[in-house]
Order: sequence, then structure tokens, then C-alpha cells
Amino acid sequence: MDDRSAMTTTTPETDSKQLDAEATDATLSLVYVCVIAFLSGLGLLMVYSASLTTRTGQVDETFILKQITFLIAGVVVAMICAKMPVIVWKRAAPALFVASVVLILLVLIPPFGASVNGARRWFRFGGVSFQPSELLKITLPMALCWLLGKVPEAKWGEWRSLLSWKSSAVVVGGTIGLPMMLIVMEPDLGTALFVATGGVIALIVWGWSVRLFLFGGLAMLPLVGLGLILKPYQMKRITGFFDAIQDISNAPYQLKQSLITLGSGGLWGVGLGRGTQKLSFLPEANNDFVFAVIGEELGLLVTLCIPILWVIFFVTGLSMLQRAKEDRFAFVLGFTLLCQIVMQALINTAVVTALVPPKGISHPLLSYGGSNLVVTLMACGLIYGCGRAMKTQEPAEVVDDEDVTERLAA
Repeated sequence: MDDRSAMTTTTPETDSKQLDAEATDATLSLVYVCVIAFLSGLGLLMVYSASLTTRTGQVDETFILKQITFLIAGVVVAMICAKMPVIVWKRAAPALFVASVVLILLVLIPPFGASVNGARRWFRFGGVSFQPSELLKITLPMALCWLLGKVPEAKWGEWRSLLSWKSSAVVVGGTIGLPMMLIVMEPDLGTALFVATGGVIALIVWGWSVRLFLFGGLAMLPLVGLGLILKPYQMKRITGFFDAIQDISNAPYQLKQSLITLGSGGLWGVGLGRGTQKLSFLPEANNDFVFAVIGEELGLLVTLCIPILWVIFFVTGLSMLQRAKEDRFAFVLGFTLLCQIVMQALINTAVVTALVPPKGISHPLLSYGGSNLVVTLMACGLIYGCGRAMKTQEPAEVVDDEDVTERLAA
């Protein structure tokens, strides 16, 4: 080969384009980090405000000190994840997934897991709780991307086929079905469905046919019906939601108090720390319903700004991931984590505003809770790191925009 053909020629025009691209990347990264910092700071502020009682004391200080500790830990983990090469996560994916499943198994065993209100979902270490199922929001998509990356491209036609049930059973039944079943046993149906949805997003973006999941969903309907029969409170939540549409007086208590809290703030809010609904009226004021407290104390304008911030978060995150298209693992993993975070914020907002039946799901970065906060920040760091994935890490497949669109439409 001629040495001159191997040399890369640069011109002022190409240099200018490269500088523009680097400036754009820097701006996207800055906006992405600023949105995360603002939401985390607002969450810290609102957790403290929502935890205040009529007589402030040691309990209120405990909430805020724990949340600060969780936030610092989450930021450190996020920074590590952002700097870690994607190839490290790719190699560690199977071990991390197995470790997450083992932790969920342990939490179901009485000597290890703590039981709260009939649910066994947490490890307790002194005054600190840890929910292992939160880890699966990261390790499940990571394991799926690793597993699918092991499939030769020549066999993708077989794996995507509706007739290839053996391959489907291995991936969906083993990697998604097993942890989902364990989480349901805690019991925590909402988290199980959320984790499974994250896995489905990863599979669809990677190239699985949507029709396969439609058939799988239809096959699971009898199991969902059985679960509603065995857990009457789940059906009561659904029927109570529809009753509230017809007559608000029939709405569940949580739903009533959430709407009252949101409406009490008006346009500008009653002022930070001056809300009254959190004083034993609104359940889980510093956790699942912190968005309602924001509406009461800071007003409608601030509550409207929060969904806008999540849109900016999604757009900037997706724009950063465009740089990772040379690495299929990085792109699919980052996109899945991005969708999960925004989807969780959307579901929580919909629950608080009575658009969907009540479900105990926290608002990422805003709600009180160590496991969710640390895992969310970890996911944010991974998204950033996936956006920085370079072609030199490992030979990988290119993900094309048109190809992804065709898969989603299939």
C-alpha cells in the first residue's frame, strides 16, 4: 500500500468541523451534568422540606443527613462509572448480573432480608437500608447486551424469528424471567414490571422483533390475572382509580391528598417549608409524593419546569450517545438506561397527578431513598461513559439510525 494513501490529510475545513464537533460535545456534556446537578439539588432541598414536622428535631436532621450521604456516594459512583472504559463493563456484565440475582435471593431469606409491612425487599445495616432489586435496573440491560453481543451476526435471522423459541427462552426466560419472578416474590410487582420493561427496551433496540413481545405479553395475561386475584389490593388500586374518574370522593386516600396538595400551591406556591399537607396528611411526602410537595410549596410553574428538565436530560443524553454508535453494546446500554430514568420520572409524575393508578415508585433524583438515588446517579454516569465510547476499545458493530427505526416498526 502506498504510504501516501495511508496518511490522513487534514484541511482547515476539517479542522474547523472537528473543533465545532468538540465544542458541541462539550456543551451537551455541560448541559447534561447541569440538569442532573439541578434536579439532585432540588431533591435534597425538597426532601428536607417534606420531612419537616410541626416540631423540628433529630428525625428531620436524620433524613437530610442520610440523603446528603447517599448523594455524595452517588456522585462518587457516577464519576467512576463515567470514567470507566465501556469494555470493562462489557467484561464484568455476567458477574454483575449474577451477583444482583444472588443478592435478591438472599434478601428473601429471613436472617438476611428485613421485612417491612409484609414485604421483604431490603437489607438493613444499622440505620441504612439497601434494596438489591434496584441494581437490576443496570445489570439486567448490561447482561442482555453482553449476551446478545455473543450471537454471531449470521444467526440473527434465526434469533429474531418467531419460530426460534429455544433461543428466545434462553434470553427472555432466563435473563429476564428469573429475576422478575424473584422480585415478585418479595413482593414488588411494580419493580418487577419496570425491570422487565428495561430488558424489553434493550432487546428491541438491539434488533428483536416487537411482535415477539406482543405474543409473550398475551401469553402472560393469565399470570397477571392470577396475580390480581391472589393480591386483591392490586385490583383495588385499579378499581379505585377508575372510581375516582367518575367521582373524586370515591378516590383512594393517597390520590385525594396528592391532588389536594398540588392544588394548594397555586401558580407560585405557598413558600418553601410552609406546606401543610406533608404534616401527616400526604403519605410518603418525602418519597413517592415529593412531586406533590413541590407543587404546593413552589407552585405550578416549578412543577412544569421539572418535566421540561427531563426532556432536556433525555435529548442531551441521546445526543451524547450518538458518538457511541460504533460500539453497539455502549449505545444500546446507554439508551436503555436513559429511557428507564425518564420513564420512571414520567410514571411517578403520572401517579401523583392521578393519570394512572397509584403505584409506589419514586421520582429519580427528587425522592428520598438511598438505593434509588445511588443507582440513578450510577446510571447517569454510565450513560455519560457510554457516550464517550471510542472505536479503539474493541471492534464493534455500527448501529444505524434507519436500522433502529426499522426494528422498532417491525
